[in-house]
Amino acid sequence: MPFRRPFGYSRQSGRNPSLPDPFYDFMSPLKYLDLLVLAAALAVFVVGGFPMLGFAVAAAVWLLQRGIQMIVAKRAKVELSAGNRQKAMGLIAATTLGRVWLMATVVLLTGLAEREAGLAAGVVLVVLFTISFAAQGLQHLLADEPEGQGAA
Repeated sequence: MPFRRPFGYSRQSGRNPSLPDPFYDFMSPLKYLDLLVLAAALAVFVVGGFPMLGFAVAAAVWLLQRGIQMIVAKRAKVELSAGNRQKAMGLIAATTLGRVWLMATVVLLTGLAEREAGLAAGVVLVVLFTISFAAQGLQHLLADEPEGQGAA
């Protein structure tokens, strides 16, 4: 069947079969776009004179939630390969909600300690979340073969 892609086109993979899949996961620029934006936000905070406490809190909680996301993604992949689809989806759903609550709680506590720092942290986290969400969607759309959809 020539049209296996979801949008009705087919293309040859640009992957080198001698390189392992983690190499391509590491080299995906969309996967790390939010971290590049976080680094650019540091320059904006320094030049703009915004509260550095807000940036520090936002950066710390963002990196923490990214670490949690990576650990759970690996665990979900293991569960999926073992055939435990419900457990894998449960892990993803629970940690997604937990990561959002973690970020919201940290912004609230920072805002209670120093109002402007809390606002700055909240703005940075909203921007990072939006960029991360959009980048994940684009990465999924541009993938050579969507997960879970092999050739039938």
